Amino acid sequence: MNNLKELLKGIDYKVISGCEDMEISDLVIDSRKTKEGCAFLCFIGANSDGHDYIPDVVAKGAGAIIIQKDVEVPEGITVIKVEDTRRTLALMSAKFFDYPAKKMTTIGITGTKGKTSITSFVQTILTKAGHKVGTIGTIGADVGGEFIKTDTTTPESYDVQKMFTKMVEHGCDICVMEVSSQALKLSRVAGIEFDYGMFTNMSPDHIGGPEHKDFAEYVYCKSLLFQQCKKGLLNCDDEQYPAMIQNATCEVSTFSCESDSDLKAENIRYLREDGFIGMSFDTKGLINDSFKVSAPGEFSVSNALAAIIVCHAVGVDTEIMKEALMDVHVKGRMEAVKVSSKFTVLIDYAHNAMAMEHILKAMRAYNPKRIVSLFGCGGNRSKLRRFEMGETSGTYADFSILTEDNSRMEKCEDIINDIVTGISKTDGEYIIIPDRKEAIKYSILNAQEGDIVLLLGKGHEDYQDKNGKKTPFDERVIIKEILEETGFQYE
Repeated sequence: MNNLKELLKGIDYKVISGCEDMEISDLVIDSRKTKEGCAFLCFIGANSDGHDYIPDVVAKGAGAIIIQKDVEVPEGITVIKVEDTRRTLALMSAKFFDYPAKKMTTIGITGTKGKTSITSFVQTILTKAGHKVGTIGTIGADVGGEFIKTDTTTPESYDVQKMFTKMVEHGCDICVMEVSSQALKLSRVAGIEFDYGMFTNMSPDHIGGPEHKDFAEYVYCKSLLFQQCKKGLLNCDDEQYPAMIQNATCEVSTFSCESDSDLKAENIRYLREDGFIGMSFDTKGLINDSFKVSAPGEFSVSNALAAIIVCHAVGVDTEIMKEALMDVHVKGRMEAVKVSSKFTVLIDYAHNAMAMEHILKAMRAYNPKRIVSLFGCGGNRSKLRRFEMGETSGTYADFSILTEDNSRMEKCEDIINDIVTGISKTDGEYIIIPDRKEAIKYSILNAQEGDIVLLLGKGHEDYQDKNGKKTPFDERVIIKEILEETGFQYE
């Protein structure tokens, strides 16, 4: 039990009715999870308004209601009004769980691309250095050996604080987490002072609808991280770097593949050998040494630099970093799957034209015989994304295999027709195989020596969302099944 008045300390609020000097059992924002004696905070979302559920939560025994707009509430219950219930939840949750973030070193990573890979790189290095590391991000949360699935890159503030608490209980001394622009906009990480904040890069994404009204807001929200961290570590190659530090209140260090910075990569080289596809590079500045990273593409060098600079700040020995980067493995992010020594198969989450173009261009540097791009597009999403992805694959891949992704409530053939509209603007060759397993089988059985086969869009996902139902679909498992069913022999 926690005292409501104590949890509200430091927050501007007004008592509408009742008394705030009371004990509460929990903090709740989902009316279905209402507990006896809890405080229910009314969130205003894109599709629902928590204020509408007040009668329900009162009937279920909520002890206090926290509102941000004037509404009628049954008599006999404590009602507190605040300016922003989302920020209030974040600040109350930190106090409710006794500030677990202060009991660890915290690293927050923001940017359009690279967050998941860098999180994995950092976790791999720090673990090898003897730390126990918790993570929160797109592919879920590792709270010290226990894995928790998450619906968003950065969960709601209460859940973040609860995960921090589990990390502390499991002995974690460091937490690395992805901090999305939405999380910063919606105060999911309010009240946390990160020891290190990191900026990877910025390009248009999450614009429109309930996310960000325009690119300017997207950039601004990302920059908020550098007003709530002690030290900022930023990629100064990105053109939005000045905007990121414009209102920063933290100490700043930089990393780069192109510009003068505190840590710079030079002599970047592409490596593709039997059983290994990756990069090598030298560093200058904070560390003067040579590194290899078992992840392909020049963007992997930037990701590795990000991991190196933060691990250096934490105090990790350079030799440990060098060894760990040779062993990094990020599920669904340029993830190599062993199928044949004659061609390369990679799984990646790229699910928009920007990410696809980035990867296809990067793979060209390995001088493959062909780049084969297998992809679909998500249903109930912008058609523009489909046109763009079709045109991008037709332009930068040698051969495209159009198939299903998460069609959701749309017909797969309608989505593929939209992709064809885009790819038809190019001279790119393609084939349509709607069944994704059959498409993957085709890509393997028809691969040529020297090919790079890219399975794009699903990445870390282990399901397929179709007609309102999610069914198991993990591309690693699918590939294994195909190899067993066809008798395909590794060479």
